Amino acid sequence: MQSSPQNTDMELKERWQSKTPNFWKKVQKIGIACGVIGGVLVSAPVTLPAALITVGGYMIAVGSVTAALSQLTKE
Repeated sequence: MQSSPQNTDMELKERWQSKTPNFWKKVQKIGIACGVIGGVLVSAPVTLPAALITVGGYMIAVGSVTAALSQLTKE
C-alpha cells in the first residue's frame, strides 16, 4: 500500500505537533546541546586545531538530526 505525498506531509505535520514522550525530550535536549557545542567549536574566535573544527561540524550535524528525529516521535 503506497501513501500519497500529501498523506505523508500530513502525517509528518501531525507527528511534529503531537506530544513527545519524556525519554525523547531528553534525547532532544542532548542533541540540541551537542549542536550548540559544535557551533561554539566551529565559530570560536581563537585558532583551534583543524581536527576540533571538523569534530564541531560533525557535532552540529548529529545534534540537529537527533533533535529533529526525536521531535517526530509520538506517544
